[in-house]
Amino acid sequence: MTKDAILELENRLYSAIKESDLQALDELLHEDLLFIAPSGEVITKEIDLKTYREGQLKITELEPQIENLHIIDDTAVITLTIEMKGNYNGQPFEAKYRYIRFWKHTSQGIRIIGGSGTQIPI
Repeated sequence: MTKDAILELENRLYSAIKESDLQALDELLHEDLLFIAPSGEVITKEIDLKTYREGQLKITELEPQIENLHIIDDTAVITLTIEMKGNYNGQPFEAKYRYIRFWKHTSQGIRIIGGSGTQIPI
């Protein structure tokens, strides 16, 4: 696991989010994923995929800025801010978020095992 590999996976994740690419998201998210959404809700992999499958979330613009990336044994911890524009449940939004995401090397490859996001002022 290298920083370059994680950054490549992050870029693949951004594309999958913008394109609502369920196959790519399914490959990147660990089966036991736990993520705290900006609303405070705990999201599992199935809940996240359902959001995209049902068209509840559509991202039109996504601009990430990596803040920190640390490799700790078989796990990578990344913090970043993302400015996003899109539509959630029929309502347009534009916001900036700070995320922490955990990537872990597993027998299936490197997968996202957890994270959290919170909205911050633009």
